Amino acid sequence: MKFWKLHGIGNDFIAIDGRFDGIDQADYSMLAKKVCNRRFSVGADGLLIVKNTDKADIEMVYYNTDGSRGEMCGNGLRCFCKYVYDNSILRKDEFSVFTLDGIKNVVLNTDSGNINSIKVNMGIGSFLANDVPVLTDKKMFVEEEVEILGRKLKATSILMGVPHTVILVDELDVDFTKKYGKEIEVNKLYPNKTNVNFVKVVDKYNISVRTWERGCGYTLGCGTGMTASAMVCNYLGKVEKSVNVTSEGGTVKIDIEDSLYMTGPAVKICEGFLEV
Repeated sequence: MKFWKLHGIGNDFIAIDGRFDGIDQADYSMLAKKVCNRRFSVGADGLLIVKNTDKADIEMVYYNTDGSRGEMCGNGLRCFCKYVYDNSILRKDEFSVFTLDGIKNVVLNTDSGNINSIKVNMGIGSFLANDVPVLTDKKMFVEEEVEILGRKLKATSILMGVPHTVILVDELDVDFTKKYGKEIEVNKLYPNKTNVNFVKVVDKYNISVRTWERGCGYTLGCGTGMTASAMVCNYLGKVEKSVNVTSEGGTVKIDIEDSLYMTGPAVKICEGFLEV
């Protein structure tokens, strides 16, 4: 099976063309667990699969490293777009992608056929607790105190394609992110689990994020998480509507307009053949 490996600000993916392979969902789940293993295979944060659809120009099917199906992945979507464009599956600068989180419209910033950056419509998100979901009697779960491992933290949870929880901190620490992110992900508040983002506000136009990703673990970058972080910080009055969001893997720009838009890079790492 031919594959490409790509990354979006350090969030890496294996992409394959599944339009004519006849593989079913259960087999893709097993394939994701196998090929995303960093010790025994190529290794990645997730598996991207190209499918035909009559709902949009193309469909992105996404699986996490643990074999679970993901509704959406922001960095993954940019990598998906580069894969389909560079392989001439879709050779145009604007197109629509069907995901489990709905149709995403994308714009490729190209120069002589080379992609410089990709702008993705990430949707509008939702603060409604029932949408996330969060088990609470409150309409929204905003700056609510939660006790994790004996420590009290203020959490805001939203749906940004997938569940995200944002916690503002004075300083970012990877060990802290891993320790508390792992616990919050599976907290009983979240029946579908949650991604966890620890956010430091630098100024009105810049924030830094460290993310513990549901079904994946600590990641160098999470597109939906960076979008969710900007959305929450804007809602709380911490930042403006155009924000640079930086993770360990790099920076994307989030613009809050009629919808939320993420602009960032997608980079090919290598290509080859998988023994499956």
